[in-house]
Amino acid sequence: MSTVDTLKVRDAQEVEDAVRAAIAGEQPLEIIGHGTKRRVGQPMATNAVLELSALNAVTAYEPNELIITVQAGAPVADVLSLIDSKNQQFAFEPMNTSLLLGTVETEGTIGGMIAAGLAGPRRIKSGGARDHLLGAHAVSGFGESFKAGGKVVKNVTGYDLCKLLAGSWGTLAVMTEVTLKVTPRPESERTLLLRGLDDVTANKAMTQAVGSPYDVSGAAHLPGSALRTTGGALAELAQPDQALTLLRLEGITSSASHRAQSLREALKSFGATELIEDEASAALWRAVRDVEPFAASGPRALWPVWRIVCPPASGGAFGQALQRESGGEVIYDWGGGLIWAALPPAADAQAKALRQRVAAIDGHASLIRGSDEVRAGIDVFHPQPRGLAALGQRVKNSFDPRNVLNRGRLSRGQPA
Repeated sequence: MSTVDTLKVRDAQEVEDAVRAAIAGEQPLEIIGHGTKRRVGQPMATNAVLELSALNAVTAYEPNELIITVQAGAPVADVLSLIDSKNQQFAFEPMNTSLLLGTVETEGTIGGMIAAGLAGPRRIKSGGARDHLLGAHAVSGFGESFKAGGKVVKNVTGYDLCKLLAGSWGTLAVMTEVTLKVTPRPESERTLLLRGLDDVTANKAMTQAVGSPYDVSGAAHLPGSALRTTGGALAELAQPDQALTLLRLEGITSSASHRAQSLREALKSFGATELIEDEASAALWRAVRDVEPFAASGPRALWPVWRIVCPPASGGAFGQALQRESGGEVIYDWGGGLIWAALPPAADAQAKALRQRVAAIDGHASLIRGSDEVRAGIDVFHPQPRGLAALGQRVKNSFDPRNVLNRGRLSRGQPA
């Protein structure tokens, strides 16, 4: 590839100009903030990069109204620090991919957070990134600025276009500014810990907990094999080859304590529970959120890592069979609805066999970490049925008919 031409834009007008020039020159653009997620998706053949890191201002923050408006290139770490100073948070608990992908922890941007749409353990209670995206300013593949949504929750008439941008991986438009809903940070949190459950039994315990009236905000299971080489908060709890099942409750201290005690009683048939509180609990859930057992700095650094979404009731049996047949390791989030799988290296990252298994339970699997060679040879994101793929292409054409924005990132076979 020839020398990469990086254009650092300073405002929305320069983004418009850059996209229009790309259209005129038939030059596809790679859209990045700091580039921390560049190696997720199909490899893109382009030598033109549009960098948004200079668009990094907090435009407005109204803590009493529970909204924040911020430019797309603003570092997530800075925004989280700001809202944390007001005892607020993003309820969807955005994943920090730096451990998994081996990038700099503080460099992920708000635009990348929304474009990836990767929500953390609280997804089962609070929804995903798109559910907290109130509005966006962006530049389409026509080279035109547009605004979608607004600055209040109930402001939408017709179809809410900004929701399409969440999880689109920069293929529909270049976001320049977004407005997000924030929520008060819980006063306290409690985690109930069960030890030694097999995957299927843990799945049943998580299902019972999530379906209980006790307002569980996190349900995860880490088999013993996935904990052998982990560090941090998980290592402090881990015992040789002993699985950990974690259940989180949040809220006012008295309420969280009462609900935790009630849930302990409800789960007595699954064994004794341990109680972990506040910061120790928060550290555990950060490790689950960021898939710490499969960190790029650890012994599984060369193993491809898959993100599998499936019906929660099927998760335990599916993950157990996957480990046995592939030789891999898994961890479960979302009560079994999200499985992270690290599989032994193979030319296709075991994609064919994995997707055959996933299809049997009506799930889907995306490769989040893999080498350039592996990503070039397989479908990184789960192939869509023909009808859904055709609908997606019509949406793409309505935003970016010349296919200049992150061309080829979502699917193989698109021309460079």
